[in-house]
Amino acid sequence: MAVRIRMKKMGRRHRPFFRLCATDARTPRDGRVLEELGTYDPLVPEVDARALLNADRIAYWLSVGAQPTDKAAVLIKKYGPNGTHLDAQRAALERLSQSRRRPVVPAHLIPQPKPVAVEAEDVTDDE
Repeated sequence: MAVRIRMKKMGRRHRPFFRLCATDARTPRDGRVLEELGTYDPLVPEVDARALLNADRIAYWLSVGAQPTDKAAVLIKKYGPNGTHLDAQRAALERLSQSRRRPVVPAHLIPQPKPVAVEAEDVTDDE
């Protein structure tokens, strides 16, 4: 089975909303999906807060050979695992959470910075 990572159109007329999904390449655009990997809302005022992706699951599907479509590849490059715009996205989501007009983004969808490994130093008591 050839798996594609592509965008599934949701929403209504003049109010588009997309879900980034892993799906069989032979299914229709809005058909059955294997797994939902994130969302993209083009009407969010903060550009970098439009895409919320599950980086762990995207990394899994890419590791097993799933091929993203052109538009999905752009979103994955910017906001996926090791994305180029993750810091800007984090700042944009923080600004949106301070705003009264938008609901608070769930904490599990906000990308967290990776912890930096610190080598343990050899400590001896001189006393």
